[in-house]
Amino acid sequence: MIFADFIKEMFGSQNNLNKYMLIKVKEEQAEVLRALEVQTYLETFGPYIKAEDMQDYFAHELSLERIQKDLALVESETYFALDETEKIVGFLKFNWGQEQTEPVEADYSMRNAFEVHRIYVLKPYQGQGFGKEMFEFALQEAMKRKCSWVWLGVWEKNFKAQNFYFKYGFERFSEHKYVTGETVDIDWLIRKKLK
Repeated sequence: MIFADFIKEMFGSQNNLNKYMLIKVKEEQAEVLRALEVQTYLETFGPYIKAEDMQDYFAHELSLERIQKDLALVESETYFALDETEKIVGFLKFNWGQEQTEPVEADYSMRNAFEVHRIYVLKPYQGQGFGKEMFEFALQEAMKRKCSWVWLGVWEKNFKAQNFYFKYGFERFSEHKYVTGETVDIDWLIRKKLK
């Protein structure tokens, strides 16, 4: 079986972007997703977080069972990003309704919100437009669902990502602590009104 047929058989629906593809992750692909999440987390935060804290995070937050559970959620979707050779180079996860990771809908002004929960690209593929394509796909999905707000958390020290989101008109509205073992960081919560 050639890889393209394998992709179609295993993942089903495809969303064509410009020269890339997004393919919705199915529950039976949880192991592949977990490996990708671990790799991108290490590449992004490895220099800043102790190895023991990382292992604790992987064992709990990125356990296979947790990822399988997340993939079964009704108000959450995860996609693999593939390059033109159909190699998996990143992933996108978004939530809406009750599956959002913060109680933003308790704030009346944020009713009907849509969360871009995770968006990561493997280091060798960064700067090639994959993150932009995934993010714009997420914005389209929020509009398809007639959401009023899009929001996400971004690490306070990730200035490159902050500038990227601010160019789309996002504004900071709050912050929260992001705990990895004994390491405590601050994430800015940023949002954009869609309607």
